[in-house]
Amino acid sequence: MSQTERVDESGDGAGAPIRVTEEAAEQALALIEDEGYDPEEAGLRLFVQQGGCAGLSYGLRFDLEPEEDDAVTTHHDLRVFVDPASQRYVDGSVLAFEGGLQGAGFHVQNPNVESECGCGESFRT
Repeated sequence: MSQTERVDESGDGAGAPIRVTEEAAEQALALIEDEGYDPEEAGLRLFVQQGGCAGLSYGLRFDLEPEEDDAVTTHHDLRVFVDPASQRYVDGSVLAFEGGLQGAGFHVQNPNVESECGCGESFRT
């Protein structure tokens, strides 16, 4: 099965498995460029892994290219890669960049979550 890239013309991710806010896309693109990667080829990988006090946690990393079975979407010029195993956990989520007293960083707002740990780093569906 080969990947299909879905480009969100409006930039807001409407109709995509996940959405990315404009600020999150800008922050990620700046980091991709800081790493020396080509933002037209590289992207941000969002994945779910076992761990954390609630059972599952999110992971983010930069990849030079998507894997063959990844869902690939583009939001505000940021390519986002999601593997099939993680897809069911993150469908309908919004990736945002938030700042505050606890520090700035990326945060997944996920409508599928039944409960989160106190720090918001892990979840249960």
